[in-house]
This record gives sequence, structure tokens and C-alpha cells, in this order.
Amino acid sequence: MKKIHIALLPRIIIAIILGVILGHIFPLPLIRVFATFNAIFGNLLKFLIPLIIFGLVTPAIGDIGKGAGRLLLITALIAYFSTVSSGFISYFTSASVFPGLIELGAGQKVAEIGESVEAYFNIQIPPVFDVMSALVLSFTIGLGITALKNSTALKDVMNDFKAIITKTIENVIIPLLPLYIMGIFMTMTYSGQAARVIDVFLKIIIVIFIMHICLLLLQFVIAGLIAKKNPFRMLKNMLPAYFTALGTSSSAATIPVTLRQVKINGVNEGVAGFVVPLCATIHMSGSMLKIVACAVALMLMQDKPFDIGMFAGFILMLGVMMVASPGVPGGSIMAALGVLSSMLGFDEADQALMIALYIAMDNFGTACNVTGDGAIALIVNRIHKEETTSDL
Repeated sequence: MKKIHIALLPRIIIAIILGVILGHIFPLPLIRVFATFNAIFGNLLKFLIPLIIFGLVTPAIGDIGKGAGRLLLITALIAYFSTVSSGFISYFTSASVFPGLIELGAGQKVAEIGESVEAYFNIQIPPVFDVMSALVLSFTIGLGITALKNSTALKDVMNDFKAIITKTIENVIIPLLPLYIMGIFMTMTYSGQAARVIDVFLKIIIVIFIMHICLLLLQFVIAGLIAKKNPFRMLKNMLPAYFTALGTSSSAATIPVTLRQVKINGVNEGVAGFVVPLCATIHMSGSMLKIVACAVALMLMQDKPFDIGMFAGFILMLGVMMVASPGVPGGSIMAALGVLSSMLGFDEADQALMIALYIAMDNFGTACNVTGDGAIALIVNRIHKEETTSDL
């Protein structure tokens, strides 16, 4: 009998619906069972977040430190600038638009809501080290790997550790997330807050989708000006890649289609073969836009103070974290949890709402990332062409 596979997004939606329904039906003793699971799973997440950062960031830095020299550096800088710029665009747009859509304090802090539904017991799982230690250690070892040009032993160890972390995300965290989110919405429903939060979620999703479209238009207008080509025709040619990513929710799985479409846009085959696979890993403008917008929205819902100074550091650090996100649905938000915790003060309940919001738009974010790769390919191709011409 063929096993039925349900993608992560439908599972999250089902979990939210079940959480709201069961929150109205279940008695408090039964809801406390789910609160107990949430408390334990939340502590497991706290334990794993520094390990996720260390396991993903270290090999990413080691890999980026080697390669095609100047062209690699140029592509990486453009991808980072694009990712970080989308974060600042998202911040200023969200900070301007969301206050008119979201009532301040509309979503009473979930952690405070949860206090009315206590867990039967909890298991403390202290992290091996904190988030900042994980980041510093990642940079230290990652840069060390690039310096040890003739040694692959440490790099092999880190790649194996990355594989373990990725498997943990795929086989433990991601499968349990729907149950965790169902428990969050169950306790919120029991406390009378779910309807208000879901209403805000829908507004946030609509605004973020519009921002994605505007971001792609901006990226291709800039690329068109640099490459001296019609940006709208170039963007139209990238639509097959956009819809493929929309269906697969995977930048890596879309690489063959992205390669074909950037070649149709006139990008040199060698440049396309270098830029597209690299950007599938390091260019995360759509993911950045979503995370920043969701973070602003949740802070407004909880009436927590924030400013550009706080978010500037968050966005710059998140740009590095996006490079390390694994190619699994929800990978970017899992890599970002540590920064959300350490720089914006999000606790595990806040992070659960971030995960639910992020995954609700995961396909659109991936499609935005992939389509934006086509714009970067056009820019790098122009730079490469000018350098080649000047060398003749």
C-alpha cells in the first residue's frame, strides 16, 4: 500500500485548525498534556539551536572560502547585499504598514497566555553553549578550515556534523513541529486569543506576498539597468523557475529550471553554471523579507518596543545565518531561531508563532529566492563580460 505523504505546509494548516477546534472541545486536564509536550519540545529546541548554528554555519563558511576566486567573492557580496537589502526594505515597509493593520498588544504574549495552562512536568535540557558562543566558534573554525588548504580532515568532520544536524531537522524537529504548533493554538484558543491571532496572520501574509512581488520587480529593474536589457522580459522568462519553486519549495530542486531560464535571458553558460547553484545556497532575499516582516508584526502584536538600531544588527547577522540554511522546507527559519532569541528576545512560544507564519508562506519565499537568483546571474554575467573584454 502506497504511503500518503502530506507536505509540511498542509500539516501546519491542519495543526492550526485542529488546535483551534480542540481548544474549544478538550477539558483543561487534556490540554495540559499538550502543554507538557510543548514545554519539553521547547527545551529541546533551546538545546538544539546552538548546535544547529554551529553545524550549519561552520561548513558554509569553509565552503565559501574556497572556489572561483574573484567571481565567487563578487557573487557572494551581491547575494549578501541583496539579502540584507530585502531585510531593510521589509523592516521599513512593515514598520509603516503593520501599525495600521495590527492593534498594539493584539496578541497578548503567548508565553503569558500559556501560564493559564500549566504543564504537568518539565524536563530541563541546558544548551551545551549559548547562541553567541556558537556563532563565534562557527566563524573561528570555518575560517580555520579555509586556511588549512591541504587538510580536509576537519572539513570532513564538520560536513558529517552538518549531515547529522540536517537529519535531526528533517526527521525530528520538522515532523514534530505540527504537534508543537497545534499545542500552541490549543492553549491560545482555551485562553480566548486564537481568533485574534489568526486574523492578524492573514493580514500579515497578504502584505508579505505583495512585498515579494515588489521586491522581484525592484531586483530585475536594477539587473536590467546594469545588464542593459528589458527587466520585465527577463522577469517573465524566469516565471517557469518561480512556479517550479512554488511547487517544490526547494531552491536546490529548482536549479535545473533556473539554469535553463537564465541561459534564455542571455547569461553565459559558464557564469550560469557557477552562479545559479551558488545562489541557491547563499541568496535568501525572499526568506529574509518574510522573517523580518513576521518579527516586526509579532513585536507589534505584543506591544514590544523596537527600532531600526535593534533590527539593523538583527538583519546583518540574519544575512549570515541565511547562508547556512539547509535545503529542507522550513530550513531558513530553523537556522534563524538563534538570532531571533539572542537579538530580539523571542522565547520558544514566540518562535513557534514565527515558524507557523514562516512556513505558511514557505513556497512563496523560496520562489522569490530562486527568481532573484536570475537577477544576480544577469549582473554577474555583465561584470564577467566587461572583465573578459578588457583582458583582450
